Amino acid sequence: MIYKFKSKACGDLVMLGEHGDQLLRLLGREPAARGIIEVVAMPAALATLEAAVAAEAQAGKKDEDEPAVETAVPLRQRLWPMVEMLRQSHAAGHPVVWGV
Repeated sequence: MIYKFKSKACGDLVMLGEHGDQLLRLLGREPAARGIIEVVAMPAALATLEAAVAAEAQAGKKDEDEPAVETAVPLRQRLWPMVEMLRQSHAAGHPVVWGV
């Protein structure tokens, strides 16, 4: 499945299914074909995503003694577009929806 997140505040955001599923799980939601992030829930969603990115960065610092071979895209890069979408949508007062 491919997620297409939409908001009247900015352009659409397309995510592969596994990354969209991970995003929704981080937000405490079960992956679903349709959904909405209300404006009032956006500050908490932003804080959750930023905490997940910080936790991943902290975990990476613990392994500094071993040479890291990065083959995967870090969580920070995968979540950045959604963080920006949430910020813009919150500022404009528009929800983020998908599957509609």
